Amino acid sequence: LARLVAAMLAGTSAGASSSTTALVPTDTATEPADQPADQPPTSLSGIRPILQNIVATCNLGIALDLKTIAMHARNAEYNPKRFSAVIMRIRDPKTTALIFKSGKMVVTGAKSEEQARQAARKFARIVQKLDFPARFTDFKIQNMVGSCDVKFPIRLEGLAYKHSHYSSYEPELFPGLIYRMVQPKIVLLIFVSGKVVLTGGKVRNEIFSAFEQIYPVLQEFRKLPAAAAATALTPAT
Repeated sequence: LARLVAAMLAGTSAGASSSTTALVPTDTATEPADQPADQPPTSLSGIRPILQNIVATCNLGIALDLKTIAMHARNAEYNPKRFSAVIMRIRDPKTTALIFKSGKMVVTGAKSEEQARQAARKFARIVQKLDFPARFTDFKIQNMVGSCDVKFPIRLEGLAYKHSHYSSYEPELFPGLIYRMVQPKIVLLIFVSGKVVLTGGKVRNEIFSAFEQIYPVLQEFRKLPAAAAATALTPAT
């Protein structure tokens, strides 16, 4: 599973070619070029992915004594034999920070960009209160994870066969199909139940745009009920 997640975050595989063009956009972008970055693209599917996690980084601008932080800060743990960072948690917003000796910090668990920034500032303030002259600099969103449900089952075998240059499906190892979209550069986990997880976006519009592109493909490989499938296969008299 760790290898699958690593492969998922690695981005588009080197074997992708232009032979399968169903999801490779042309020069006409999915959303207008003059559309503001904070405005989501028009949803033709009627479904909008919900952001589940945002990973952000920032720099406190100073070398830190992690043992001191772990001893004096609340909800903090530090085990250098297992991981070389202090793990600190706060409740509002409910987030977790990885604080490294170099002053670099990773914040996870936020549900929005504003929550991620607010949480990072709170963690920086906690470090400042421990008499470290920390600063809040270089804040950046590194990854967004969204999810949604298309409400119908999907034929993953057919999808993997037709879009083999972008898909990886090994049900013996992982129940979902991994689809690496080229533009936007988003990785999708597609499950037979119709659940979809999207990751790799730096802004939320990349998540929304990727889903709008994949939705017609999911409809194409919609799994019909057994009765409907039998009727479709019955030759007309």
